[in-house]
Formats: sequence, C-alpha cells, structure tokens
Amino acid sequence: MRQSANSITSELHRAMEIASWSLNTGTASGCVPDLREQNIPNKSPEYEGSPMHYRELGTSGIEVSEVGFGAWVVGTDWWGDRSDDDSIEMIHHAIDQGITFFDTGDVYGHGHSEEVVGEALADYRDEVTVATKIGYDFYNHPQAGHGELPKEITGEWVREATEKSLDRLDMEYVDLLQLHNANVDEVTPDVLEALDELKEEGLIKATGWALGPSIGWLAEGDMAIEEEFDALQIVWNAFEQDVGNHFLETIEETGSSTSLIGRVPHSSGLLNEQVRPETELGSGDHRGFRPDEWYETGWEKLEELRFLERDGVSASEASRRQGAIEASDRERTMAQASIAFLLGFDATASVTPTFRTKDDITEWAAASDVPKLTDEEMQRVTDLYADNFGIDRFDGMDALRSSVDGDDIRDAGLDKRVAEGARNEA
Repeated sequence: MRQSANSITSELHRAMEIASWSLNTGTASGCVPDLREQNIPNKSPEYEGSPMHYRELGTSGIEVSEVGFGAWVVGTDWWGDRSDDDSIEMIHHAIDQGITFFDTGDVYGHGHSEEVVGEALADYRDEVTVATKIGYDFYNHPQAGHGELPKEITGEWVREATEKSLDRLDMEYVDLLQLHNANVDEVTPDVLEALDELKEEGLIKATGWALGPSIGWLAEGDMAIEEEFDALQIVWNAFEQDVGNHFLETIEETGSSTSLIGRVPHSSGLLNEQVRPETELGSGDHRGFRPDEWYETGWEKLEELRFLERDGVSASEASRRQGAIEASDRERTMAQASIAFLLGFDATASVTPTFRTKDDITEWAAASDVPKLTDEEMQRVTDLYADNFGIDRFDGMDALRSSVDGDDIRDAGLDKRVAEGARNEA
C-alpha cells in the first residue's frame, strides 16, 4: 500500500486531535465528532488567525475547508493566463488564508494542473486535502477549444488514470477521487468495484462524482447519493438552485451521508460583480459561453439580493489584523454572501469558487467567517428564485442536460427543457 511515514504520523495526530476534542466537549468515548460547521483547530501554524472553518466530507473522516481552491484555474488558460510560478503563489496564499481543500482534475491542462498543484503542495501534503477527477481520455485525443473530449470510464481505466494522476501529483494517495462528468450508464459495477479496490489499497480515501452543466445531471447525482459516494460536486448558486435543491431533497429522503460541493457560486461573474454591463469577455474566457440573456437578466436579479450585503471590517483588513475580528463585525460582500448561502445548507461540505487573483482568495476565503445568513435571508433567496426574481423575460438558461432522455427531469417535476448539444464546463 502506498502510504508514507508522514501520512501515517498525520493520521495518528488527527486521531489524537479527535480524542482530545471528545474529552473537551463531552463526546462519548470512541465516537467521532460531527465536524460539520465546527471551527476545527488549525493543523499548521500557517493557518493561525485565519477565518476558515472546516467540515467533514460525508462520513469519510476527511476534513475540508468550507471554501476550497478549484484548480481548474491552474495549468490552463480558460480562466486567465498565468505562469506556473503565479499559480503556486496563489495556492500558497490560499493556504495562508486557511484553505486546505484543493480540487484539481487530470484533464485540466492535460495533466499540467495536477503537476503544478503537486509541486505547490509538496511541503504541505499532511496538512491539506487533495481531490482530483478522472474520466476523460485526453491521452489519445487533442483538445478542440472548449469542447468536450471523449470519455473513458471503465474499471481498468479508473485504476490506470488514478495511478497516472498520482504520478503527476507526486503523491502516495489522493484524499478524494471523483468521476468527472460520468453519465449514469457509464458507472457500472466494474467501475464501483475498481473504486472500492483503490480505497482498500490506500490509493484514495474517499469517492466523489463531479457533474458539469452539459453532462447528465439528476440521474447521475441521484445515483451518487444512493450509492453513498462521499461527495457530489455540482454547479450551484443563488441564480441556479434547481439541481442543488433536488439533491438536498434526495439526501434527506434517502438518509445518505453524501456531501455536496458547490462550484460556480458566483454564476460566472455575476454574483461577484466581476462581469458588468461594460465588461468585454475575450474569446478564450470561459464565462463567455453563457448566453447574453443570462447576464442581462442577471444584473437585474443581482439588485434583488442587495439585502445580503453588510458593512463592517473588510477581509483584507481582517487579514492584516491576523483574523482578530469577531464574525459579527465583518463585512459581508455580495461575493461572500453568495458563498455563505451555499454554506447555509447542512449537506454542503465546501464551496469552490473560481479564484483569479490573490485578492479574490483573501475576500472569498473569509466567506467562511462572515455573518451567517439568517433563516429569513435563506428563505428570501429561495423565494426570489422561485419567482424568477420578479423577471418575466427569458434568461437563456431554461434547459438541463439529461442522459436518460429527460426522464429524470420530468420525474423531478422541474420546469426545464432537455438540452441539446450543450457544451462542457469544468
């Protein structure tokens, strides 16, 4: 089994930490505490003073920061052109802000993202949680723009791709291995068996399923939840609630321990206000694949959410003061509130925004410790969405992709069309 002495030592330290936590909080002897919504003691001096809180991924015992680092911005040019040194600097800055969950994928930069992430985290391996994704055959097929590559998801491929990812990451194991945009009919018993074997051998610690908007949604997510995958990663934000709401219901109905990981919490630049009416998106900018109507109606919807903003001490000022700020005294920006909205659901383990700069990291990582949304605020956001924010115009996003001819969409009672020829997104 691939396991370093350092990783074994880290697990022993973690066990001692849990035991100490149990004694100090009255947790029954031998019981693992529920880590969700707990401010877990920092595991490294670098994190001291950070505003970050941590949660458990399913019942895996794996800890993730409430705000994670989506490494699709690393090793690719779809979200800005940056050097490897710049990417490594961003990752180290994220660690300084308390981020310990780093999510990459083998297809990002055709393996280059994993290489950069591995290099950046080499000195922090025992302090962080690393996730990657497999499922695309970029080894035998060139990338054509932002189009989707052919997938390869078999039991044999799962093992082969995982071992190649470990080599690029230069790691003995990954904490979370996710099937990347797998359709429900591709996840056969052989694939599930291969995942179990990788766990038994210590090459992975937890399993996940990552879904993108142009891939099948509901049938895939329901299967992940019913099969007790540790994590289900979805595009989810205040402007796109249907799929997240459905999976929250599935988790509640089944009693599954699957955690949700929310991606694109800012709805491609609307909710962090980085895409404004005057913004011109370049031909290679991934956000440009949203229809114009989405942004035009989105700017109107944004104004209906202004009640979520709060005045207070900014994230950058709090960082300069080394986090010595009460949560109630913190500012809550729209970008932070959008993350906090997703963290308001118990099933959410982490939210992975698309960081472009170190300033983004400083502000959005602090979303873990801004004033939490009240029950009334959570309900108001939900009600606004149900009423389409009072807008009666088409927003260009009325379809969902289905791998089962729309049966899943109809069974869920969603007022959505079945998408045709939708594009793939991270």
